[in-house]
Amino acid sequence: MFQMAEMLRIFAPYRGEAIVFPGHAGREWIHISTRPRRDVSLSPPPPMGGQAAFACGLALAQPGEKVVLFDSEGNLLMNLGILATIAQHAPKNLYHFMLDNECYATTGGQPVPNAKNIAYDVIARGAGYPRAFAFEKLEDFSANVASIMAQPGPVFVALKVVPEIDHKPVGQKGGWQKRTRAQILQELRAELGITAPSCTS
Repeated sequence: MFQMAEMLRIFAPYRGEAIVFPGHAGREWIHISTRPRRDVSLSPPPPMGGQAAFACGLALAQPGEKVVLFDSEGNLLMNLGILATIAQHAPKNLYHFMLDNECYATTGGQPVPNAKNIAYDVIARGAGYPRAFAFEKLEDFSANVASIMAQPGPVFVALKVVPEIDHKPVGQKGGWQKRTRAQILQELRAELGITAPSCTS
């Protein structure tokens, strides 16, 4: 296992112009990212299990843009069927990283069932992902991240990260997101040159 922030710092130079969905990694990514207008940290986030579907939808809608998702195993377990959906649509611009800390860290650290025995990369490959990887050592991830980002998607990468458990009640957790959902979407549209549709009565 390795620290999430260390992994993100290694990934950052290979991000390029990609749109990044940092998910729960956003609290660290906000201090690392140099392209915040291409970071989609929606608050409140999509329901558990919805992150990958949201990222897949954007990847399909913007095939000329790389889309990177930092998912979590808790999110993925809520909607394993999304792996088959992504594999079927096969967005060549989607890079699906999954942070596996073996617990539900944001709700107190409850263990994920069978956490030490699940091979998420094998599940992704079985669902139809043409490329899937798993890393438990930071040096192995560092040695492979450039080639992973150079491959066509969809790519799945399972990463074992150290749990960072927050024991505060949900209503008392400090927020790290400084932009509203409306600001994030407005800035992303501007980055991509998308004109928001006008409403007519």
